[in-house]
Amino acid sequence: MLLPLATLLRLASRIACVIVIVSFAIFALEQTSEASSHQQNEVTGSATGSASPHSEKHSRKNTVHRVLDEVANALISPFSGVTAGSTSQWVTRGVGTLLALLVYGIGIGYLSRMLRIRV
Repeated sequence: MLLPLATLLRLASRIACVIVIVSFAIFALEQTSEASSHQQNEVTGSATGSASPHSEKHSRKNTVHRVLDEVANALISPFSGVTAGSTSQWVTRGVGTLLALLVYGIGIGYLSRMLRIRV
């Protein structure tokens, strides 16, 4: 009875960690791409509105990306109180991702190993 539960916990832990890591990687790629575009516009002297890139970014998101972000945000949301005062997206996402990996990866992984040992 407990062995399948341990296997299920280990699988859920790995899936949660992969979702959080992939979501953070996509966030980092988007942020660096946006920063690169902004710097190129600054160098060339092009003026773009701040609302335009934001709306373009949301219109380009496909369904898979949107669902991945929603699931990752749900997984990270229990840790949002830690970074509540931060205005930096990098700090908010980075700390949330790190805490999620600690809890879901190490914590649930440890729990599943303990369940296997007791069998």
